[in-house]
Amino acid sequence: MRNTTALRNPGFRARIAASAATAGWHHGRGGNGWWRHRNGGYGWIGPLFWPFAYFDIYDYAVWGGGFGAPFWGYGYDDIYAGMFSPYGYDDLAFYLPPRASSAPGSPDAAPDRLIQMCGDDSGDIVGLPIDLIRQAVEPTEAQRAALDDLARVSVTAAQNIKAACPTKLSLTAPGRLASMEQRIEAMLAAVATVQPSLDKFYSLLNDEQKARLTALGENQRRKIAARRGNRPVVQSCDVAQPAELKWPAEEIEARLRPDDAQRARLAALQDASARAADMLKTACQPDDAVTPPARIAAAGKRLDVMLQAVRLVRAALGDFYGTLSDEQKAQFEAIGPRRTALSDQPDRARRHSRRHRAFSF
Repeated sequence: MRNTTALRNPGFRARIAASAATAGWHHGRGGNGWWRHRNGGYGWIGPLFWPFAYFDIYDYAVWGGGFGAPFWGYGYDDIYAGMFSPYGYDDLAFYLPPRASSAPGSPDAAPDRLIQMCGDDSGDIVGLPIDLIRQAVEPTEAQRAALDDLARVSVTAAQNIKAACPTKLSLTAPGRLASMEQRIEAMLAAVATVQPSLDKFYSLLNDEQKARLTALGENQRRKIAARRGNRPVVQSCDVAQPAELKWPAEEIEARLRPDDAQRARLAALQDASARAADMLKTACQPDDAVTPPARIAAAGKRLDVMLQAVRLVRAALGDFYGTLSDEQKAQFEAIGPRRTALSDQPDRARRHSRRHRAFSF
């Protein structure tokens, strides 16, 4: 986890996220969850949304190409997973460390086991590889000053993202979407912090230096591709939704038995979810940006659309959720964990058991 070279490999981060996402499951549940991304990672790990967010932003902005796959893999499926979380309380409690000041599994304990996936504000681990850039472009004095400023603000940006690490468990769908909204707001703030300095530094480079920076990115991509056996990188947010992401209308009806007023709000929630999916699909353009300034701008636009989509769904969810009785809320929250349990196969459970033994924070 503290190997910065390894963490700059998107595939390596995806493997860590996959192990962390299933390590806390109880009763043999595990396997490939329905909320898994196409690159193998997970958008949700227990109470945490978007692990390694700072790496995903910087990797895409600086290197582009296959490095953008983790960033562009986030979308509507994560909002869906926020509403219908696969984690029950016992599963979430695994991510909280026992403390003398709070009982194990207490909702008020800070999830220190996830802190390194939230973000890191130390200069030697934040995603922006300043030393590699310096070696590649051989900056002039003015360029070196701009690069030093970029290094400084990248640490500040990482601090913004780290500050949005969850400090308590969100046990309800509205709470999870609130946590998701807070995380995306912090990422947008990080982009706004880095973007002016990145624009200034890049504008000071001559054509030869820009070519060297591009070549450095291509070299980094070749190294990672070689480690992956030269398998193609899936870099798209515009993909067909798996069957598991189908709106669970029948299950909601059977479990909650809503009255007419609740059905009207439920229909509004379903409509808001569909509109959010359409918004994110329309805003998918991972291959259009060709320079670091253009890519950081594209990242900011994508995050802004994600924030709008989350807020749209969260408002409709709040209207619906507020009409539910305590029993109905409990039934609604059980949809995700029940679906995950039913979808597991014995061989997946065995693979999970091996991962659980091997994984530690």
